[in-house]
Amino acid sequence: MKKYFLLLSVLFIGLSSCKKTSFNATAQAATDDALIRTYIDNNGITATKDPSGLYYEVINPGTGASPTVNSTVNVSYTGTLLNGAIFAPTSTLTSPLNSLIQAWQIGVPHIATGGTILLLVPSALGYGNSSPGPSIPANSVLIFTITLTSFTN
Repeated sequence: MKKYFLLLSVLFIGLSSCKKTSFNATAQAATDDALIRTYIDNNGITATKDPSGLYYEVINPGTGASPTVNSTVNVSYTGTLLNGAIFAPTSTLTSPLNSLIQAWQIGVPHIATGGTILLLVPSALGYGNSSPGPSIPANSVLIFTITLTSFTN
């Protein structure tokens, strides 16, 4: 009898520790927006809010045509978290824009070749509630400074 009681106790404890936490996207979006607005205020940034929730500031518009989401872009960029931690030191990248995070797909077309943009990215437009690696925790607001070197359609 003791054996069955012990087995049932272990089973009950094991199953009860498997509680899943539910993710509330609406609450996370509100948290991200408040964090971004505070960051903007504290750093004197003049940003525009896109309907998607992305905040951006065109630092230099560049010249000529702008890429579309279907373009392949060549960029130089830096990525940080709100606390200043750098997760992507100045790097270059050539990639189809439509294969990058949603924030880039929305933000990069606001500049032309030679242009620079600051993106303040709510987590839903970045990596969401998952972590792509140890330097970017889940639900992170991301900051990118991106310079568009060139693009092809």
